[in-house]
Amino acid sequence: MSLYPMALRLTGRRVLVVGGGAVASRRVPGLLAAGARVEIVSPELTPFLRGHVDAGRVAWHERRFEAADVEGAWLVHVAVDDPVAADQVSAAAEGQRIFCVRADDREAATAWTPAVTRHGQVTVAVTDGGDRRRAMAVRDLVALALESQPPVALEYKGVALVGAGPGDPELITVKGRRLLAAADVVVADRLIPGLLLGDLRPEVELVDAAKIPYGPSAAQEEINRILVERALEGKFVVRLKGGDPYVFGRGGEEAIACAAAGVPVLVVPGVTSSIAAPALAGIPVTHRGVAHEFTVVSGHVAPDSGQSLVDWSALARMRGTIVVMMGLKNLPKIAARLIAEGRPADTPAAVVQEGSTPDQRSLRSTLGTVADDAAAAGLRPPATVVIGAVVSALG
Repeated sequence: MSLYPMALRLTGRRVLVVGGGAVASRRVPGLLAAGARVEIVSPELTPFLRGHVDAGRVAWHERRFEAADVEGAWLVHVAVDDPVAADQVSAAAEGQRIFCVRADDREAATAWTPAVTRHGQVTVAVTDGGDRRRAMAVRDLVALALESQPPVALEYKGVALVGAGPGDPELITVKGRRLLAAADVVVADRLIPGLLLGDLRPEVELVDAAKIPYGPSAAQEEINRILVERALEGKFVVRLKGGDPYVFGRGGEEAIACAAAGVPVLVVPGVTSSIAAPALAGIPVTHRGVAHEFTVVSGHVAPDSGQSLVDWSALARMRGTIVVMMGLKNLPKIAARLIAEGRPADTPAAVVQEGSTPDQRSLRSTLGTVADDAAAAGLRPPATVVIGAVVSALG
């Protein structure tokens, strides 16, 4: 069969979807992403589709299809498995000269949905001529090629604050990896997955932020200067940070510095080790019937320091999970303070070192003994401390 491939501009245009089941759930997000004005005709909806209706993104007619429903539509998707009902829809669409996609019988349809992969502004659609599996295989090969060596996106300007995740290079987001591939300059933290740097283009300028020879405050000022300076030179700068840029990553300071200089900033959230490290050690930070909240605090300042901004008394009174970042050095004082403020010494506690990396290690203990146990085990930073009943929730 000979096909004529094309792309449809659906922004603001009415698209009718007949059916409210699993197939419709798969089709509607793509239509919404294309800006279509989606209307669904179906007696029932999946909870997923109902969520779109409740949010006002989709209009729903809670009934069976009527021929008049196709009037004014630019495209019709038939997402039902009843051939008789599907024939009625496609016949009505044919009568109005409206292209119709059918999930039940593609040979009876006037339009097919291709196998699609999207990478930023690039959309690749593979039509199959009848061999759907082969089209999907080709689509997957193209997607793999784009992920391993994406085309440089010239539209990127300014600075992107990109969270690289907790340490496993595969845990960076798809968007983060795409921006990294487009960077002219990369300013990298010490805790980012090193394998990501091996994928940079040879001409990319790499600035190792850990080697800036100043004290902590002065080093941050120098990082800010580099970000602004390179961006004002017309280069696309990626500030690659471990975890999430705004979770104890000083990303806010960098965003402020860029904004003050008139440099546009794009923030790409990352998987924070405050959640990832416990999860990979078998500890959910929340669990039904065990913990309804979790609090993430920085432990780089000891509880008895005047510089500490943590209300340790309030934290000790809470019943949920406490996650302490950068707190291994001060763990003896942190544990003692929480116990003194009312947390039982036998509260389950755990330490996870270098979560998601090949060097991940963990131990489980109690609040009263965790500091000594971590020292005896030789655990070292970066480490995540988890305190609460969730430590033993999964056994």
